[in-house]
Amino acid sequence: MKRFPAMSLVCMCLLVFAAPQAQAQSIESSQGRLKVKAIVTNLEEPWAVAHLPDKSMLITQRGGELFHISPQGAKTQIAGVPEVHVQGQGGLLDVVVDRDFESTGLIFFSASVAQARGSGTAVFRAELSSDRHNLRNVLKIFEMASGSSGGRHFGSRIVDAGDGSLFVTIGERGDRPSAQQLGRHEGSVVRINKSGGAYTQNPFVGADNALPEIWSYGHRNPQGAALDVSGQLWVVEHGAKGGDEINAIRKGRNYGWPVISYGKHYSGFKIGEGTQKEGMEQPAFYWDPSIAPSGLMIYSGKLWPEWRGHFFVGSLKSDYISRLSGAALQERERLRGPATRRVRDVREGPDGGIWFLSVDKGTLYRMTPRD
Repeated sequence: MKRFPAMSLVCMCLLVFAAPQAQAQSIESSQGRLKVKAIVTNLEEPWAVAHLPDKSMLITQRGGELFHISPQGAKTQIAGVPEVHVQGQGGLLDVVVDRDFESTGLIFFSASVAQARGSGTAVFRAELSSDRHNLRNVLKIFEMASGSSGGRHFGSRIVDAGDGSLFVTIGERGDRPSAQQLGRHEGSVVRINKSGGAYTQNPFVGADNALPEIWSYGHRNPQGAALDVSGQLWVVEHGAKGGDEINAIRKGRNYGWPVISYGKHYSGFKIGEGTQKEGMEQPAFYWDPSIAPSGLMIYSGKLWPEWRGHFFVGSLKSDYISRLSGAALQERERLRGPATRRVRDVREGPDGGIWFLSVDKGTLYRMTPRD
């Protein structure tokens, strides 16, 4: 039997016990130290995470893959995902679980699909098999009107409104003037029925030269959306060079892009007519300089009661999660650590933990109070 010098044995023991400590992560916050645990690793361009009632999860990858993650962390690719058009920022994007999943088995997901002039945002409905390995009865329930080209600003967050309808965000695809044109879906929040078709109470149903699915317009590229504790819809959207916004979304309102903005063009030139104009909404909060926001979660207060109703927004540029609160919304702190590299999505899990996807790390993390 091979023998090791006493000092070597001591060093080996130290390494064995030190390894878990080296892997442990934490983030300092106003609620004390938070524990950050990697749940799923080796993801490629993860875009969204959604929780199922049995504590398992779904994760999308922009390249077109949908995964089921068991409560124990086993990862299985789900078959039956329709072909998506992967170009630039487009691909397989958001995923949400139906509020009535236990009776319907339905999920909804968004993706960019090929169109005559390039690609556009679409929303699909599908039944998830009981073994979580397959999608069945996949149906495209919405596709934005064709007219855009290029591979940017797809928006694509989906919110279950709780009344049989869905809110879906759509970016202006880099075609700035289109966000002010009600005859186009670019730069809008649309509201559709879960079975397809425009929500009957949409503001422009029956109006001339307006698409019936539009709920609000004048948006640039909303990549975060959530309902607050009262049921109000909020979105967070990318500005240009500065001017990232959080907006309370109200029926039929115009949110100004590209006529008003608190940012500038990347060239440094002024955007539109300034920061305000009659008939156009002001943001509840804006960042300048830009943080490239993606993902929005409004917290229930389950684990941290002091954070009930607070907003959590991921940053793709500045590598942190922003926490905001107040009647006049303000950024209160920035949750930052090795895990918060290019945060794409932020969700609250059934356990009250804060779950987030890091693009750079290719990892899904869970943040909970420190033991």
